Amino acid sequence: MAVDEGALLFAPQNNRAAYVLLNLPATMAPRLPRSAALVLATILGFLCLVALSDDEQLENLRFVRRAEDYASLVSHYNYIVIGGGTAGCPLATTLSEHSRVLLLERGGLPYRNMSSQEHFTDALADTTLASPAQRFISEDGVVNARARVLGGGSCLNAGFYTRASVDYVRAAGWDARLVNSSYRWVERALVSRPDVPPWQAALRDALLEAGVTPDNGFTFDHVAGTKIGGTIFDNAGQRHTAADFLRHARPTGLTVLLYATVSRILFRQQGTLHVQSTHTPAHSCQGSPYPVAYGVVFADPLGVQHRVYLQDGAKNEVILSAGTLGSPQLLMLSGVGPQAHLEAHGIQVLVDQPMVGQGVADNPMNSVFIPSPVPVALSLVQVVGITRSGSFIEGVSGSEFGIPVSEGARRLARSFGLFSPQVKPPGFAASILCIIWWIGASILTMCSCMQTGQLGTLPPKQRTPEALQRAAEAMRRLDRRAFRGGFILEKILGPVSSGHIELRSTDPRANPAVTFNYFQEKEDLDRCVQGIQTIERVIQSRAFANFTYANASVESIFADSANFPVNLLPRHVNDSRTPEQYCRDTVMTIWHYHGGCQVGAVVDDDYRVFGVQRLRVIDSSTFKYSPGTNPQATVMMLGRYMGVKIQAERWRK
Repeated sequence: MAVDEGALLFAPQNNRAAYVLLNLPATMAPRLPRSAALVLATILGFLCLVALSDDEQLENLRFVRRAEDYASLVSHYNYIVIGGGTAGCPLATTLSEHSRVLLLERGGLPYRNMSSQEHFTDALADTTLASPAQRFISEDGVVNARARVLGGGSCLNAGFYTRASVDYVRAAGWDARLVNSSYRWVERALVSRPDVPPWQAALRDALLEAGVTPDNGFTFDHVAGTKIGGTIFDNAGQRHTAADFLRHARPTGLTVLLYATVSRILFRQQGTLHVQSTHTPAHSCQGSPYPVAYGVVFADPLGVQHRVYLQDGAKNEVILSAGTLGSPQLLMLSGVGPQAHLEAHGIQVLVDQPMVGQGVADNPMNSVFIPSPVPVALSLVQVVGITRSGSFIEGVSGSEFGIPVSEGARRLARSFGLFSPQVKPPGFAASILCIIWWIGASILTMCSCMQTGQLGTLPPKQRTPEALQRAAEAMRRLDRRAFRGGFILEKILGPVSSGHIELRSTDPRANPAVTFNYFQEKEDLDRCVQGIQTIERVIQSRAFANFTYANASVESIFADSANFPVNLLPRHVNDSRTPEQYCRDTVMTIWHYHGGCQVGAVVDDDYRVFGVQRLRVIDSSTFKYSPGTNPQATVMMLGRYMGVKIQAERWRK
């Protein structure tokens, strides 16, 4: 008699070893007393559970499957959530408590090498079509990435967890009590207090010495001064992501499809609107016919087209949680957006909504590499200085930082991950981009920068494959001590400057064209300058002295970092570079871009899209400004928050 395989599949928490031991037929069971068998089964089950990685545990959830394994070509749900990212996972989990939910994710499970802090750069260094990080380059010439994986950006980021400020919550019009309970729900599932290594402790003390006071200790709250925040990496260095929320879903209420690429939202004409206004919620108007969302079309990896529909009922909805790029892109592909732009791409216009794709912003980040005379432990963001001038100071460290750990990642990234001169984005041939995110030229200066041909000073069009090859070979020959140190970075509040998103094509897999207009507004530039000046004080502080070379001046440290090719912008090479020029020349992303479907412009206060019914957008595209110092906490909170609110609306008569 065999063990029931069906029951084994549904064994709680994947504790299959314990289940097998306790359910073997008498003729097959070990000759142990039942109590001893129970103890042994518990130990074995615990060990097996610990051995499973996060993605293996997710893989064993019976409601998570690949899109091509989805047998039903037509199905009906209460909610269809597009995007299994930082907002979509907590949202779908919450809605599944009392409803039937379909969650469509265009990527796959988090890779095993995304789970470890040591592998932080590996996924971002992967430029293949299967990469969980889909690279794009903004029209400004800054390299960026968007998540393509279950769990979204929480699978790729530096893990820092901090809430939005009280003022931000108030300005958003959110229910403060529900906000706090939603944050706590997130924190119970994912968030840890970090063990602070000496480099991060020195950064904290240096920030205090530099005047970023008071010392707020460990806190999730966004308050002026210096603090230690939370992290989604546990004390073993393992990452926990938004995909972890799915383990708390009601299994019979949720279906998750991976590698499901949504091409458009389906609408039908129904009812009447008094005025087809893009600034009036459709559910409150009467008069002319209006579009009602009733389903979506998605393709699986084999190219098979699937249609899924909402069940009948006014409270069943399609919810876009595809992120700052994906949500406005899918609205436009579905006929909701600027009329002239949609017509130029041959898209039938359902609602002329000129604000779709507008107000997109990215918080500019600038950094400096600080070479260390002593070994430095690996650490991602743990400490933040929240200045009163509107800049946020953070740091990352480690002697091996940026050098991929896994052999596969080394092959992909020519041994230097995101810092490789040879990492190249799709679509670039002769002008191969030198993607070096948080590293300074000080490394090359210390180890014979001339070997690289001063790559950082070359204009982008002169960074030929041959020049990049020489630089990569030179980097391979460097003593690994050259990478010893850390990066202090600043990003600014807001920002005030913003841009837009436009379609490049009607292919839902392609990146849209994105313009952020970094430092277009003087207020942003002023904040950056003040942040750079704070970093200078940190470097010169007594608290940070153990991690700087005594003979290295602040000027030389910044000059070296300024020469590294971190973007595609023209470089201004001179010995008297101003802080303003440093901000402009070395601007990078910290992946905190947002906007494109902002509240009040594209969606109402309940995140319903203006001009249509049964369609909402719930993700970072609805933000006007980035919340807190790092947005992931608030994006996850928003998923939970709106899930609770939507459930309450559903049962309200």
